[in-house]
Amino acid sequence: MKDKSAINYKKSRNRGSVEQETKVPDRDGSIMAIATKDVISIPPSKSIKETAEVMMKHEFRRLPVTDPGSGKLLGFVTVMDILDFLGGGNKFNIIVNKYEDNFLAAINEPIRQIMSRDLIVLSNKDSIEKTIDIMLENQIGAVPIVDSDEQLVGIVTERDIALSLAGVLTEERVQDYMSTKVFTTTPGTPVESASKIMVRNRLRRIPIIGGEADISKAAKKLLGIITSTDIIRFLNAKDLFENLNSNLASDVLNTKLSDIMVEKLITVPPTERLGDLCQIFLDNNIGGVPVVKNDEVVGIITERDILRAIKRF
Repeated sequence: MKDKSAINYKKSRNRGSVEQETKVPDRDGSIMAIATKDVISIPPSKSIKETAEVMMKHEFRRLPVTDPGSGKLLGFVTVMDILDFLGGGNKFNIIVNKYEDNFLAAINEPIRQIMSRDLIVLSNKDSIEKTIDIMLENQIGAVPIVDSDEQLVGIVTERDIALSLAGVLTEERVQDYMSTKVFTTTPGTPVESASKIMVRNRLRRIPIIGGEADISKAAKKLLGIITSTDIIRFLNAKDLFENLNSNLASDVLNTKLSDIMVEKLITVPPTERLGDLCQIFLDNNIGGVPVVKNDEVVGIITERDILRAIKRF
């Protein structure tokens, strides 16, 4: 189901010459074999709250914003944009300045206020190889796909590529591709602070550590994990709005991570094969996991790391 839409956007590399009247067949590139073609998009007038509801309903981390009349692409909104708005970054100024900290009023702002407009897009004629290059070079997790008429015809994500090519990663190990620089936090951290950590460091997930009286052990014990999607799901919960004592954003954002973090953890050892890791991602609908050795977090590995591994082939 696709809402139609329109915009000026940044083209990703050279999309090739415009077809002349020779009627050369408009053949799709390899990227369309793995892209999602039945794209769900939203109009720019949809509220931030409604956008979060659509994301959670379909378990999406991002949505294209399209013009209802023309079907052309206007922008792109991700869970990180919403986290930025909810206290993680500069978009929080909408709540503070325009609505004087009135959270319930601010979340009814149209999504056009926080969506990204300077877009990188793919052509439906592009290849998987080019897509991997664009994602890694720009550190983005998804790219909209448009045709020669600039109509939105698909979307491709890191997960689409990682899972489709997982079969080539039969011998590669997690320890060779994981990130050893792991941002962690504690159960008592407020949602606002966690949002800031995620937005400033472009993180989608943060392991939660602590729980031991011995500080040296507490710094290593993994208690849970919080993702950007977990925060959006919390802020989108019906009972949250029903139980608010005020309309203030501070009442919501001071919620401790211990109240919303995921405690049923999925972890992998450093020796896990990347092909098996991709199956774990697929089976559990997740995009990253902590890497644990001797009960200590030694790294984190995500879909983007899988793309880097594929890039080497």
